Amino acid sequence: MTLSEENYLKALYHLAKDAKEAVSTNAIAEVMETKASSVTDMIKRLSEKKLVKYKRYQGAKLTEEGKLYAVNVIRKHRLWEVFLVEKLNFSWDEVHEVAEQLEHIKSDKLIEELDVFLDYPSVDPHGDPIPDKHGNIQPLPKVLLATLKVGEKGVCVGVKNSSKEFLQYLDKLEISLGNELTVLSKEPFDNSVSIGMGNTKISVSSLTANNLYVKKV
Repeated sequence: MTLSEENYLKALYHLAKDAKEAVSTNAIAEVMETKASSVTDMIKRLSEKKLVKYKRYQGAKLTEEGKLYAVNVIRKHRLWEVFLVEKLNFSWDEVHEVAEQLEHIKSDKLIEELDVFLDYPSVDPHGDPIPDKHGNIQPLPKVLLATLKVGEKGVCVGVKNSSKEFLQYLDKLEISLGNELTVLSKEPFDNSVSIGMGNTKISVSSLTANNLYVKKV
């Protein structure tokens, strides 16, 4: 498996998670930032390896083998993110690009020892669940901050948008995983939310509230 093939499998997995139908070549091309014709060539190659099911004009789906392969790459990516943050003092907005490189290391033993070394983490620094070595993913109970009613509380457990810009913005607000947030009020005009966080009161936009995952308490 080449690095490019692994990236395509991972992209297909993320795109198909919420899609009931097969993923179109155009959707894959947008994520991979390439031409649809290049996507078609790659999908045919992955189809020959029995990792993808592809029908012309209908799109592509991962086979069970392809899904397991994609989840394994995601597992490696998220374990490396934990390692970078916990052991090498990277911030959560710095780890994605480095983990993108490390996720392609082939050694299964290295990844298993890394999991042991990190004491079997269940989530990465952004709150995303880490698959186990069998490809199982334990879903985490979470809702968007925007869905909480006035007076309700939630512990910040993840982000929907993991871009560097958004994570740096959260750092400025001093919002991080584990913070307890209380909805104090909502502004009907723009759906902004006033939240209490410890002794601090801040206002966040609707966009921010719709990109923060919390677990109700």
